[in-house]
Amino acid sequence: QVHLVESGGGLVQTGGSLRLSCAASGSIASINVMGWYRQVPGKERELVADISVGGSTNYADSVKGRFTITRDNAKNTVYLQMNSLKPEDTAVYYCTADVKLFLWNPWSKYWGQGTQVTVSS
Repeated sequence: QVHLVESGGGLVQTGGSLRLSCAASGSIASINVMGWYRQVPGKERELVADISVGGSTNYADSVKGRFTITRDNAKNTVYLQMNSLKPEDTAVYYCTADVKLFLWNPWSKYWGQGTQVTVSS
């Protein structure tokens, strides 16, 4: 069993900042890529950013230069620093982690419960 617990969402004005955190816990043998997706009603969930265990990052074009993803491998935690927020960043943000429960297992993607981010104009 793997649990991803997110925190840090909320309401912020345009131009403001928020920092999301997500901690993975449970019977984890290994974690590879961790990331953040977001979804608004009526639209598909989209990748915001992800980061490999070695620190390689990948960002959606819409957030490049404004959002920064980092992780603490010792704590199985991933962070998303969101600056210069815009109303179009309003969404439910989901944390993900590619996990092996045992080293001989394939990678499985786990999801957090989601945290609401609302940017007011």
